[in-house]
Amino acid sequence: MTTTEAPAAVWTSRDGIVLRDLVPARDRRAWAARGHCPDRDLYSLFAEHVRRHPGRAAVIDAAGVLDYAGLAARVRCVAAAFTAAGLGERDIVALRLPNGRDAVAAELAVAAIGAVSLPYPAGRGTRDTLSLLGRSRARGAVFSAAADVALREHLPYLRAVFTTGDACPGARPLPSPGGDRTGPLPPPFRPPAAPDPDSPARILVSSGSEAEPKMVAYSHNALAGGRAAYVRALHPGHTPPRHLVLVPLASSFGSCGTPVTVAALGGTLLVQESFDPAGALRMITEHRPTHVLGVPTMLRRLADHPPLPGEDFTGLRALVASGAALPPSTAAACRRRFGRPVIAVYGSSDGVNCHTATTGLTPEAGTGRPDPAVAEIRVTADDGTVLPAGQPGEIRARGPMTPLCYVAAPDLDARYRTAAGWVRTGDLGLLDAEGRLHVLGRLRQLVVRGGYNISPAEVEREVAAHPGVAEAVCVPVPDPDLGERLCVCVRAAPGTPAPTLPELTAFLEDRGLERRKLPELLLPVREMPLGPTGKVCRRTLASRAARLPLPVRAR
Repeated sequence: MTTTEAPAAVWTSRDGIVLRDLVPARDRRAWAARGHCPDRDLYSLFAEHVRRHPGRAAVIDAAGVLDYAGLAARVRCVAAAFTAAGLGERDIVALRLPNGRDAVAAELAVAAIGAVSLPYPAGRGTRDTLSLLGRSRARGAVFSAAADVALREHLPYLRAVFTTGDACPGARPLPSPGGDRTGPLPPPFRPPAAPDPDSPARILVSSGSEAEPKMVAYSHNALAGGRAAYVRALHPGHTPPRHLVLVPLASSFGSCGTPVTVAALGGTLLVQESFDPAGALRMITEHRPTHVLGVPTMLRRLADHPPLPGEDFTGLRALVASGAALPPSTAAACRRRFGRPVIAVYGSSDGVNCHTATTGLTPEAGTGRPDPAVAEIRVTADDGTVLPAGQPGEIRARGPMTPLCYVAAPDLDARYRTAAGWVRTGDLGLLDAEGRLHVLGRLRQLVVRGGYNISPAEVEREVAAHPGVAEAVCVPVPDPDLGERLCVCVRAAPGTPAPTLPELTAFLEDRGLERRKLPELLLPVREMPLGPTGKVCRRTLASRAARLPLPVRAR
């Protein structure tokens, strides 16, 4: 750091968790000066929307429609309960709740008291709860299940626990202004001074390839600025967005919900407690979202679902796929079913984003053109040298959406961040002559067969082109001689039998795939298993594939 540079911003929780901004302060200030960040905290932005349009629908869930005025009353009630329990500024509050108004209100209430939220999907097991709350030293938590409350005795930093479920020892009921839960209402809420917009607001959780879930700290400006800029680009014009978010709001992709759709953009958030294709189709007809956001597997299940009586998609502008590579066959199925464009998003909780909203979804467009209001993207060699157009290398990103740092993981900061704050994604890609990004695969997901690297993403793209394949995922299978073999897991297209392995390899050879990249095992599946965040669970598929008999002779 030179003598003219401002020192890195540092935030420390009351229980000693240090979050250091790895992006130089001068860059953060420059982005704000250019208007890429609102320079306001999430709760202040939300409160402004409440004042401007109190009657607008904020959340639509199984309980009905909740407008901004009703949501604000709920947020203030929960925030007052947090304050009465001793929670406040410089605290981390974990949220493990299903999608719905409780999850939205709880996250906004955490922002209202000046604390940092740590949402994580309800499908994760107790091991992840102990890991996340233990490493983050969360002082407060809101749970929906009594089993989570019972873990309190193993979490010495946890001081205040609330539950949205049945009353149980060790937890207070999360209050609501309508009095639908037992317990006295707290005194009126008085918000503290607004926090620094560059201070942490939310911790995103991602399993990634690490042994324990990664936690990535994002500031108010990164969420309401860079991340909101990407969502705003999906929805040109001045009308407020109406987003049906199929993934858990507590996931990385789900952070487009409460902090962005509601707090930053003042739109309407439509959610299901858990993903149900028929229910989602009914919501599209009844509540007319402008966009449906989901992982490709979810969108494919919507497209393949039998038509419902009276279904109406005229309010829909686009479907947005993220969380995994979008197979062309899935995009085509969605266009046929809904008659609307499909937008592919490349992004991760580590801090990168690019999409095809402005370029269109074509092979030539790749994953779109990077937006500097979201994140600048470079492709580099291992030593950080920026590579010319057309040359593949590691994708690196930095911009208004860039997170502060990893939480309680200096080893991850050292591995995935540079001295100038750039995010090392671990993804392989290239920028073409038109400045469009093409993602070629995961550097850390390569299958190594006899010393030869195979990109699962490349093989998946080719397999998905087969007319009998609806979805394809490639996983490694251990081999005592070659190290690993490639197994392709296939869900057949509706009304067609899954191709056999010889049929599939012949198809791939006809498409020009190298012989040594051909899959050697085939695992047909009725449905792809989904993890807590809604993505296909590769570990489950790999475990199933490992039980298949290995080929007698290797190619």
